[in-house]
Amino acid sequence: MQYFSTNRQSPCVNFREAALKGQPDDRGLYFPVTIPKVSAEFIKGLSDRSNAEIAFEVMRPFADESIAGEKLYEICAETVNFAFPLVEISDRISSLELFHGPTLAFKDVGARFMSRCLKYFSEDVSTKTVVVVATSGDTGGAVAAGFHNVEGVEVVILYPRGKVSEVQERQLTTLGGNVTALEVDGVFDDCQALAKASLADSDIASRVQLTSANSINIARWLPQQIYYFYALKQWPHQDPPVISVPSGNFGNLASGVLAQSAGLPVKKFLAACNANDVVLRYLKSGAFEPKPAVETLSNAMDVGDPSNFVRILEILGNDRAKLLKDLEALSVSDEQTTDTIREVFDQCGYTLDPHGAVGYRALADHLERSGNDRGIFLETAHPIKFDSVSKILGIALDQPDKIRDLFSREKKSVRINADYSVVKELLMSKI
Repeated sequence: MQYFSTNRQSPCVNFREAALKGQPDDRGLYFPVTIPKVSAEFIKGLSDRSNAEIAFEVMRPFADESIAGEKLYEICAETVNFAFPLVEISDRISSLELFHGPTLAFKDVGARFMSRCLKYFSEDVSTKTVVVVATSGDTGGAVAAGFHNVEGVEVVILYPRGKVSEVQERQLTTLGGNVTALEVDGVFDDCQALAKASLADSDIASRVQLTSANSINIARWLPQQIYYFYALKQWPHQDPPVISVPSGNFGNLASGVLAQSAGLPVKKFLAACNANDVVLRYLKSGAFEPKPAVETLSNAMDVGDPSNFVRILEILGNDRAKLLKDLEALSVSDEQTTDTIREVFDQCGYTLDPHGAVGYRALADHLERSGNDRGIFLETAHPIKFDSVSKILGIALDQPDKIRDLFSREKKSVRINADYSVVKELLMSKI
């Protein structure tokens, strides 16, 4: 498989080169030259296959020229060695729980797959590999856990000061070792801009193997499609589901649309947005107009310039008519998010996190207008990761052991302004 740049000004590369480079020189995103198709027999037999087998079959066409089959199967099996349950909330709505991994968030899948790929690739690289990642919440913790103590790899995480939850912050600042956390006075878009600037810096690139662990990296992005297959593996109905995806930087939704394009039966995708509604406005007007991020309860989705939306356009052939047919975007306010968390808890006994609540609300509103459809929303993180949930419900949530241990560790971070020269100086010190 070869990968081209969405800006079409950089040469095509294979999976290994794309994963190690992270972003093309022209600042586009890598995208597969062809989208592999899955067979009807594969879809029909999902329930008879293990999660590891499904992951391997989905990822093999994307990486088989760079990773031998036996090693790729091992990487896939280690990536998905936890549960992905589909939980029925009502007769028309189910929750795909993606928070049963090490850091209790969906980002564990991409981070675990990518870290294992880079560990494998770094065995043939004489220079040190430095991974740079910007986070609006869960990405940082997942990347920190996935890469912690990986030999030959340094990790630098940029996160917006005061705009991630306490649990999220502790997950990315308490490991130390080869993980450095930069606490940026700014918003996620500032962090993302700093990360992209470092990846495009030829001075650094000439001295170290620099790559990104954000979903702009295909090794982080592509494996996210796997759990959409797990959703269909557990789907008990004949008709395909509507799937509602809490959307910030749009990598998660783009991977779902990719799986659909490959042959996974999905009736429609919903881009469930908070007040950061750039894509919703694009679908209405045809003009993509980024704007400064707005702070909300669903902080991991506070993105004003979503990088991965261009991949959705690529998948759909930049066909606006197909885009409007296959994708619907909805915006959910903080007030609606709060009301939804309370209502679902009171009526169904199910605890939503703020991002899952946005996904649930968008799906419920869509189903109310759509007749007999049924759907799935992605519950992308454990509710314990967000202080707001216990305040909204007026109860103390049970703490998993993974969370309890975090509060016994010391926070280690470096506070900086949103100034690239500071980031560059720190990266140069890693060489």
